[in-house]
Amino acid sequence: MLAVSPDGTVRLPALATAHSHAFQRALRGRGQRPAVLGGATGARDDFWTWREAMYELASSLTPESIHDISLVAYRELAAAGVRTVGEFHYVHHQPDGTPYEDRTALADAVIGAARSAGLRIALLRVAYHRAGAGRAPEPGQRRFCDARVDDVLRDADVLRARWSSDADVVVGIAPHSVRAVPPSWLAPLRDYAATYATPLHMHVAEQAREVDECLAETGRRPVELLADHGVLSDRFVAVHCTNVLPHEARLLGAARAFACICPTAERDLGDGLADVTALRGAGAILCTGIDGHVVTDPIEDLRSLETHERLRTRTRVTMRVPIPAESLWRSGSVDAARACGFPDAGGHITLRRDAPALALVEASFLLDAIVFGADKSVVSGR
Repeated sequence: MLAVSPDGTVRLPALATAHSHAFQRALRGRGQRPAVLGGATGARDDFWTWREAMYELASSLTPESIHDISLVAYRELAAAGVRTVGEFHYVHHQPDGTPYEDRTALADAVIGAARSAGLRIALLRVAYHRAGAGRAPEPGQRRFCDARVDDVLRDADVLRARWSSDADVVVGIAPHSVRAVPPSWLAPLRDYAATYATPLHMHVAEQAREVDECLAETGRRPVELLADHGVLSDRFVAVHCTNVLPHEARLLGAARAFACICPTAERDLGDGLADVTALRGAGAILCTGIDGHVVTDPIEDLRSLETHERLRTRTRVTMRVPIPAESLWRSGSVDAARACGFPDAGGHITLRRDAPALALVEASFLLDAIVFGADKSVVSGR
């Protein structure tokens, strides 16, 4: 995996981030002040209060601005050693929900930004229909939503045809969450992904409220519901998994599905900590994502698969393998790229052996030091 040349250059497989919302890069800084000050007793900031700021940003986007913001986000990823991004794209229409004359204008703008930044991209066309069971879209959600699942699939067809000549573009399908799509949509989305062998991504059990609402509507927890509908497979990527129970981890593992953990975003939102030990032990394939671009450091994301689990379990080392750093780098490179529908990492990156973070490190512990003691500043190029 790691190679050191005679001149001291270090080479590793290129990094990947399997879950991105590039437009949220424009929230950096703006999302870090309290949304709730004073007010009702017990009022607090959480994912749901943060979401209002995200809706405000999303409502302001144009094809031009989403391209420009995405280009900033993707160039930053590329400079940090990322070669592949999975873009969970859910801003589709005009702010009132009316489609653009070219229905895929925003998706094309995002793909164009990735290619300009030198990234491979899996454009994951998100299906979004409602605010929740029996609830129409909220005003801030209207531009995310489609009235019919066939509208989603038609847009995916257009995107696949338009970008078919570019081997560095994959088009996949992404039901947003059990909250945003009704159970009746799961089968056609599943079948489309199977027919065209595309990635199938979904937010899964990110919030406890999501689990509670799924139980109220269907009598099943999110992963149980997805298993009942035949959604789980080795192309399925469950994103976040912060409220997945051990038996649900076993369902994901039995399908050889991916679990995409987004540590820097999840800790920013206060989502909680996924049971990585259960997911890993069950055989789910772990990978990493940047999500909201709160901080761009893919080494921190992959490292946190282990360090956050140490915090959750109060255990010194949770990975019972000889060299945890090797497994973690694979999760943040090859496995994250595979989750996006690419067969490999797409090349290598070079790192600075003379970086201050790597001073005094013996050659036999170099990868360990990179993973557990360095950051994106050690990346020097491809």
